[in-house]
Amino acid sequence: QVQLVESGGGLVQAGGSLRLSCAASGRTFSSYGMGWFRQAPGKEREFVARISGSGGTTYYADSVKGRFTISRDNAKNTVYLQMNSLKPEDTAVYFCAADQYYSSNYYSPRDYQYWGQGTQVTVSS
Repeated sequence: QVQLVESGGGLVQAGGSLRLSCAASGRTFSSYGMGWFRQAPGKEREFVARISGSGGTTYYADSVKGRFTISRDNAKNTVYLQMNSLKPEDTAVYFCAADQYYSSNYYSPRDYQYWGQGTQVTVSS
């Protein structure tokens, strides 16, 4: 099992930046694919980004491509989401998630087994 704790959320003006962190427990962090998802009020949880265990492969939602960067430090058991050029529509609770089976459906929340509690990101216009 793995436990996940997000941090780094907050209030930022449009055009600003934030970096989210997700600290994981456990000794096998590098064996998990890691994802970031977000959920705005009244909306379904949506895929944001995914990174492989080694960090060599990443995927992004079209809505964040070119603005957000996912990365990981396996020595620190931490995955990051650098968010630049933030827009009001990026406002949501952001969750990190771990996938131990390396599902091909990396964009589906159902294929992640472990979740953090979420961190609020609010972008003002």
